Amino acid sequence: MTQAEIKRKRTESILKELLPQAFAMLDDEDLNNLIVTEVVCSRGRYDSKVYLDKSGIDESKQEEILQKLKKVSPFLKNYVKESEGWYRSPNFKFEFDNHLEQISRIDELFKIIEGKDGNN
Repeated sequence: MTQAEIKRKRTESILKELLPQAFAMLDDEDLNNLIVTEVVCSRGRYDSKVYLDKSGIDESKQEEILQKLKKVSPFLKNYVKESEGWYRSPNFKFEFDNHLEQISRIDELFKIIEGKDGNN
């Protein structure tokens, strides 16, 4: 792992920890309890994709939350920058995480395959 990759992973880890703290400071109940599942920074750490847990949130509410996150993004950037003493903070692009659904679908497929093999 190169030095740049280590720095990027460290930044991702810090963001994954700081963003939920920033969400908790907001006056919006929809945003207060969001769970960050993963953060992926670009190579230069200028941009980052923030994946959020979508369990228990329907699609229309997800769109509403993403719009709210766009509006509070300057606050989030400032919070992260000041908390870590950074000169600048990456730009955030928020998405709801589909990985958990994909994993559960794969698990279901394996169970189906396992069941068919057991019947033969």
